[in-house]
Amino acid sequence: MSQPRRALITGITGQDGSYLAEFLLEKGYEVFGLVRRSSSENSERIDHLRGQVELIQGDLLDYHSLVSALKQSQPTEVYNLAAQSFVPTSWNQPILTGEFTGLAVTRMLEAVRASDERIRLYQASSSEMFGQVREVPQTEETPFYPRSPYGVAKVYGHWITINYRESYDLYAVSGILFNHESPRRGHEFVTRKITDGVARIKLGLESELRLGNLDAERDWGFAGDYVRAMWLMLQQDTPQDFVIGTGETHSVEEFCQIAFEHVGLDFRDHVVVDERFVRPAEVHQLLSDPKKAREVLDWTPEVDFRQLVTMMVDTDLEILTKRQADGSVVAAGDASTPHSR
Repeated sequence: MSQPRRALITGITGQDGSYLAEFLLEKGYEVFGLVRRSSSENSERIDHLRGQVELIQGDLLDYHSLVSALKQSQPTEVYNLAAQSFVPTSWNQPILTGEFTGLAVTRMLEAVRASDERIRLYQASSSEMFGQVREVPQTEETPFYPRSPYGVAKVYGHWITINYRESYDLYAVSGILFNHESPRRGHEFVTRKITDGVARIKLGLESELRLGNLDAERDWGFAGDYVRAMWLMLQQDTPQDFVIGTGETHSVEEFCQIAFEHVGLDFRDHVVVDERFVRPAEVHQLLSDPKKAREVLDWTPEVDFRQLVTMMVDTDLEILTKRQADGSVVAAGDASTPHSR
């Protein structure tokens, strides 16, 4: 009987990492996750996987800890999902964002080279790399024009992955994922801010929802669908990069409209545009052309936009109803405009 495949996931406590861990466990993988020892990040997304995944202490800023994590886990696949991925924070902490989101990719690639060149590596690229888009829709060949320190750092991570693949014959690929959301999305992201706000207003906990640019348009999908695409990329005979998205674009206003309608409310009665939540350099529209993923990976999303929005609203209603009952309701979060990861 063959040995089970082993995967190491950086960012396992995040939205994508938790869905990917579940997916790989269902595939029979042994799953390891890299976590920072002093991390303040909440691990609640993977609490239900305790005993099924093995967590290894390490840090993307520390090359030797990455080598140690690879030695301990001996993975056949590495999924590098960890990053400073909140776009407004990248303006406040541009150097740290460059370290975690950009240079850290080089550290991981070097660690793979030093440990086992047979390891297949997935790098989480982002539609934010397209920024001020050069063409619509965006494909694997569309030139990048990032509009934030986060987007710039992601471009570096993307190109260094290509360089290592071509220079050292590593199986290293980048998934250029467009916005993907879920009930596990952080409250600082605009989609979760909306659904959490809708639930609060419906339950009488808040009366208004303050947002930035309502006209910003994004290609939104379900994170659970997108981790399947990550895995498929590492199962191909030759390493290739892929754009992953729905091929549809929707505005923040449309997201609000569906979310409020789902609970019988009109968003125009509650949404307030607040200039504090508008980015210094705005990305107005992102729209994927996932044709290559459809044809090569046989990948298509299973959850549509309306299903995604209502799923998130229903979950936030359930969470807040329980917290309201036990008196532990917390203050609502802040967000500006959409972010990719």
